[in-house]
Amino acid sequence: MASASPKNVRVRFCPSPTGNPHVGLVRTALFNWAYARHTGGTLVFRIEDTDAARDSEESYQALLDSLRWLGLNWDEGPEVGGPHAPYRQSQRMDVYADVARRLQEAGHAYRCYCTAEELEERREAARAAGKASGYDGHCRDLTAGQIAAYEAEGRASIVRFRMPDEVITFTDVVRGELTFQPENVTDYGIVRANGAPLYTLVNPVDDALMEITHVLRGEDLLSSTPRQIALYRALADIGVGNGTVPEFGHLPYVMGEGNKKLSKRDPQSSLNLYRERGFLPEGLLNYLALLGWSLSADRDVFSVEELVAAFDVHDVVANPARFDLKKAEAINADHIRRLDVKDFTAACAPWLTAPHAPWPAEDFDQAAWEAIAPHAQTRLTVLSDITANVDFLFLKEPVRDEASWDKAMKPGADELLRTAREKLAAAGSWTAEPLKEAVLAAGEEHGLKLGKAQAPVRVAVTGRTVGLPLFESLEVLGRERTLARVDAALERLAAQR
Repeated sequence: MASASPKNVRVRFCPSPTGNPHVGLVRTALFNWAYARHTGGTLVFRIEDTDAARDSEESYQALLDSLRWLGLNWDEGPEVGGPHAPYRQSQRMDVYADVARRLQEAGHAYRCYCTAEELEERREAARAAGKASGYDGHCRDLTAGQIAAYEAEGRASIVRFRMPDEVITFTDVVRGELTFQPENVTDYGIVRANGAPLYTLVNPVDDALMEITHVLRGEDLLSSTPRQIALYRALADIGVGNGTVPEFGHLPYVMGEGNKKLSKRDPQSSLNLYRERGFLPEGLLNYLALLGWSLSADRDVFSVEELVAAFDVHDVVANPARFDLKKAEAINADHIRRLDVKDFTAACAPWLTAPHAPWPAEDFDQAAWEAIAPHAQTRLTVLSDITANVDFLFLKEPVRDEASWDKAMKPGADELLRTAREKLAAAGSWTAEPLKEAVLAAGEEHGLKLGKAQAPVRVAVTGRTVGLPLFESLEVLGRERTLARVDAALERLAAQR
């Protein structure tokens, strides 16, 4: 049989709409998308929704929304269409039923009447004898009489694919040449007893019909690959598809805590978590691309355009990739700093309004926000950090952190604050540099350097010991509100005596 050509690359992403999208799934989507874009190929987006008990319309819509947010557009698939529509497998049941029938007629598949109890009993016997415990081929060559007897009993039957008795070798574009012995790859089910097609049938059938050239998927599916290769060959034999077997690339595991594979149940695996915290799509995609691939040995931060220009699936490494939240955050922070300030100002908007913002909508001042935004941009790790960084501007009173208060308001802080207030009030221009000079002068009168002198002022005005540049913050806050907050702090200090 022919192998897939490197030209006219056609890759597919075919998730099941179950639960919320997770970062491992997104990494797979990203690598498929990047390879299609790098080669000028086609990304086919299919929905594997043949299991009605697990699939949901809510999860389906969440998948579409997540891919749109990330900018991972597809060339064929739901809402886009294409020459192989429909792209939801639940709408292709007639196709799978026809192929299953033709496979049986050609001898590539057969009915299996074994009960679950019989299968388990024979597996236990095989294990006890030290033999492989896969399906033993009991129904592989039933006579017409045996089939009639089983039917007369009313036994249910599934359809099994007949694996060829031969070694299967293929070259994985990530892992190199792999070989599977026939005794380790036994006949397997492709249609349930109720007639519903299984994943083991529908994906190879759709790959063949949609002329997929490369199957890039998770390492956990590697063991099923020889089965699928045999099925592709059988499909070619019965005239389904163009007769080619796709190239396979099995992407490395994404590891979480304790050297365990990151699962959908791990909190840090949820894509929604990163979206809600305010990761930029570009920042998250940059980090996920590093889970098995790199642009260069000495560069971790790059644009989506640079990723597309450089990405080749043959450069993906097979070793498991560890998900490092701190590194993901650091890369996202770099992407925040790369934004044009107008884009940054707009990107923060969701965290400056309800339900994220703790201030009433009428107290938000767009001009004040735009003035402080350039100073905030260099300090954020994720966009949601902006709320706590600028709340002092839009709340009537600052959110006072008591630990910060205790740390800054040491004995003598009241004298320093009174001096600082006098000099701030006397500042001829309410701009950052004269305000800095005022606090510096107040500190010098009390034998303090600027760092020590500004701490009580910062806590009095913003409520915290750390935050945005103090004097730019005072400039935006304004003379009246700044002096009023210093007065309030002095009153509190007096009451604490």
